[in-house]
Amino acid sequence: MELTGRLVADATVRAVNAEKNVTGFRVAVNRNYKSQGEQKQETAFVDCTYWRTDAIAPYLTKGMLVQLHGFMTAEPWVSRDGEPMASLKFRTDEINMLTGSGKKNEDKPTQAGDKNKVLKPSKAFN
Repeated sequence: MELTGRLVADATVRAVNAEKNVTGFRVAVNRNYKSQGEQKQETAFVDCTYWRTDAIAPYLTKGMLVQLHGFMTAEPWVSRDGEPMASLKFRTDEINMLTGSGKKNEDKPTQAGDKNKVLKPSKAFN
């Protein structure tokens, strides 16, 4: 499955256990359609996880357009009222960064010895 959308916030990393971290982020996915001859847009917000490495998190910043490959999972949970609930999450296997973020270059990591160059992510993340 493939999703293309914009990150609505910077990615975060959380520890799952002593050996494993997961990168989490939310993507806004737009759908354009016509209704009664009028052009409309609908936005869905999708919670995503990336388990392969947390080293990608600094590169996933608010406003960035990304193309994601992976699959949807349903996660059951119980509400405070005791009602069974479920949420959908997109478990990401591959991330393609289509644009940069709206952040300034000095906010991003740089290569050692050159403060003017922005570090380019490699395919090693996928």
